[in-house]
Amino acid sequence: MTIQNFDDLLSAARMQPLPQRLLFVFAGVELPQDATPAQRLEFERGEGGALVPQICVDKGLDELQSFDQLVHEAEAFGKPWGMVFAAALAGKPGREPGSAEADQPLHDMVEAIRQGRLGAFIPFDPQGHAVVLN
Repeated sequence: MTIQNFDDLLSAARMQPLPQRLLFVFAGVELPQDATPAQRLEFERGEGGALVPQICVDKGLDELQSFDQLVHEAEAFGKPWGMVFAAALAGKPGREPGSAEADQPLHDMVEAIRQGRLGAFIPFDPQGHAVVLN
């Protein structure tokens, strides 16, 4: 299944044979202090920048109905973000992973994003559309 938006992610997670817990890292986009003049121009045009993890959260599929709900909950933290990265954590037959089991994978996600290792995650823009990163 191709995931083009957040609803596709929810559908795909619900179709998996093992119960899933979704992991999210909200990241801000900032201009690094050592940016070149060309990088500064790109950033002013809305391109480039460095991803900085701001908030991380895990949700069971029964706790999450829509992207709007997730965004609303993230807004309560008051941290600006430009992209949210998603991943799934599979449970065991008949048992969804709990929040405690998601702690280390969330920590690993944050570190991977800080290091620019993004291939294992699905990024979404603030409107809930999947983003292809170059």
